[in-house]
Amino acid sequence: MNEELDPQSEASRPPLLAENISRRILTVRGHRVMLDADLAELYGVPTSRMNEAVKRNSIRFPVDFMFRLSAEEYTSLISQIAISKPLL
Repeated sequence: MNEELDPQSEASRPPLLAENISRRILTVRGHRVMLDADLAELYGVPTSRMNEAVKRNSIRFPVDFMFRLSAEEYTSLISQIAISKPLL
């Protein structure tokens, strides 16, 4: 794996729990997606570094791997996220 996206060794990183990942999966345009900020958090890197690494290695990803949200989609996701986050 690219060290930019995986700065910590497997042994030192806590395991990702399925419920932590599944609640970050959203539906946009009929597809299940994750936001760049959530992917970056899962990998333990800043969002900007995650996006830089993807851009530099774009040939490794399918054409539909990423897309920009419309203003309407963004507003809808904000609502989904607010509703789906558990109360602490």
